[in-house]
Amino acid sequence: MEISRVAKCMKNRLFLERFFSVEERRLFEQKKQASQTVAANFAAKEAFSKALGTGIRGFALKEVSVLRDGLGTPYFVFEGKAAELVRGRNLAFSVSLTHTRDMAAAVVIAYVKEEKQLGQADNI
Repeated sequence: MEISRVAKCMKNRLFLERFFSVEERRLFEQKKQASQTVAANFAAKEAFSKALGTGIRGFALKEVSVLRDGLGTPYFVFEGKAAELVRGRNLAFSVSLTHTRDMAAAVVIAYVKEEKQLGQADNI
């Protein structure tokens, strides 16, 4: 994603409201270089749709949140129809984000969750 293009779109408040969850918008407010973060998140949403195999169909991009844990590691949170699609396919996802001053990119890997065996402990 071209960061300058995203920065231009961000001037319209509806862009953020249409494509990003409340939690994502809070994250953007905390970032000094918000346009880089917004561009990386948007790239991750597109990469997610391709890894899911549907393209951007059957769910809203706003239903796919790209958040960060305490160490800054990105992760997905799904809601609504996006959550239903993910659950129905028994998928989990890994996401990696990167950006330069001009471009942002994301890589998403989808994999089938392993079935827990009786007595198997959760790995957290």
